[in-house]
Amino acid sequence: MAIPSRLLLSNLLKYHVRCENGIDHGPVVSIWMHPPVHRIFGWVTRPSSLKLEREVWRLDQLKGVNEQEVYVKGPCAISDDQTLERLPTLMNANIFNRNGQKLGLIADFVFEPKKGKIEYYLVSRSNPLIPGTSRWRLSIAQITDKQPGSISCDIDTFEDLPIEKASFREELLSKSRKWKTQFQDFTYNASDRLEGWIDN
Repeated sequence: MAIPSRLLLSNLLKYHVRCENGIDHGPVVSIWMHPPVHRIFGWVTRPSSLKLEREVWRLDQLKGVNEQEVYVKGPCAISDDQTLERLPTLMNANIFNRNGQKLGLIADFVFEPKKGKIEYYLVSRSNPLIPGTSRWRLSIAQITDKQPGSISCDIDTFEDLPIEKASFREELLSKSRKWKTQFQDFTYNASDRLEGWIDN
């Protein structure tokens, strides 16, 4: 079973973890992250909805991924929600532009499962759990400062970023802008041809 070259966090959070003994350790509920270097060290599973304990897995225990499960080898570490909530993370951190204005928040990211390196973040204007919310791709190079719960970026608006997934509203706005540009180009070209004809 192969390990993909890159993985979307939101996809990982849909998987269950199974060890080499065939035991299902429950769903992935969060990640173990190191924000200063934009890297993840592992993830956390909930083996039972009736127990408070959580199981923590290191990234180097990953042995394979399919469409529903993550396969691991070796023992996990046992922890609890109160301890894990103190781990630093950039997920859901507020995003501020170069002028200090709040634009939205970090909704997701793409990372390399073998090394844990985060390639880029996906950001949204509103609650990322709302279906159809747009996502823009934010590169690591555009982040200028990081604080607990917030990051500052070298951008003015999300329109400065490439869009990864557009909501219906965003697609409509994009098409409207495209149509307006095409109409303006058509008008200018027609005007140039008319002026050329008059000059002749």
